[in-house]
Amino acid sequence: MHDIKTWKHIFKLDPAKSLNDDDLRRICMSGTDAIMIGGTDNITENNISQLMHRINNYSIPLVLEISNVESVIPGFDLYFIPTVLNSSDVKYHNGMLLQALKTYGHLIDFSEVVFEGYVVLNPDCKVAKVTRANTNLTDEDIEAYAQMVNDMYRLPVMYVEYSGTYGETGMVKAAADMLTETQLFYGGGISTYEEAHAMATIADTIIVGNIIYEDMDKALKTVEIKETHK
Repeated sequence: MHDIKTWKHIFKLDPAKSLNDDDLRRICMSGTDAIMIGGTDNITENNISQLMHRINNYSIPLVLEISNVESVIPGFDLYFIPTVLNSSDVKYHNGMLLQALKTYGHLIDFSEVVFEGYVVLNPDCKVAKVTRANTNLTDEDIEAYAQMVNDMYRLPVMYVEYSGTYGETGMVKAAADMLTETQLFYGGGISTYEEAHAMATIADTIIVGNIIYEDMDKALKTVEIKETHK
């Protein structure tokens, strides 16, 4: 069983985007703590399966972040299940989870499942629009969501997601200051070592995604925060 509490850095790969074999090798051999497969658009069983099998050539923890029930396949080390706390659509709170449990509940190994309390904060990103998230939040709102995750729901992970843009460190710190047991993930817009370092100082784990497809060298540089934040 993988101890995600020790993970400082995760690369997030979108199965709907292309990555050549050499770049995938560089990602998998970079020293990152894990690879997460996940995305919002055009996520299918087929493209997840293809990417999973390519990554399985390397010895690295592999996570599927579930965005729809239809594309869930066996073979991953862990399955991350998000509940978007600031969504106005109950489907993204527990609707998909309910359907998954009705269909697959008898097959699920819950030791492989990690529940994430998501707060989406970039109003322009696809995930905010798809989930109809209320992104107009104050520090007090973030603190309350953090309390909800940590003290009420007792979820293992709170994921502050700015998806595609670099977030406000003050908002991330507001969440971090309220968490005592829950692990804080940050994702969104990290494109340099400096940005990675700044967020890694606040969050327990940073997620690096889009820059992989824009500048591989910059993406790989972000792994160096693991040396600073041991």
